[in-house]
Amino acid sequence: QVQLVESGGGLVQAGGSLRLSCAASGRTFSTYVMGWFRQAPGKEREFVATITMSAGNTGYADSVRGRFTISRSNAKNTVYLQMNTLKPEDTAVYYCAARTGYGLAYKSSQYNYWGQGTQVTVSS
Repeated sequence: QVQLVESGGGLVQAGGSLRLSCAASGRTFSTYVMGWFRQAPGKEREFVATITMSAGNTGYADSVRGRFTISRSNAKNTVYLQMNTLKPEDTAVYYCAARTGYGLAYKSSQYNYWGQGTQVTVSS
């Protein structure tokens, strides 16, 4: 089992940047495919980004491609989400998730473990 703790959320103006971190503990971090999801008030949780075990491959939602970058450090047991050119519609609670298995994963149902979330608020 793995425990996930997100950090780095906050309030930022439109056009600004934030970097989210997700620290993992427990079973070997490098054996998990990792993902970021977000949920805005009154909306369903949606996929943001995913990265394979070795960081060789990444995947993004169309709404964030070119603005967000997912990365990981297996030495530090941490996955990151660099968010640039933020927009008010990026406002949401952001969740980190881990998946036992191979390949990029774009659906929340594919993930086994979840963090508690971190709030990101983008003001216009």
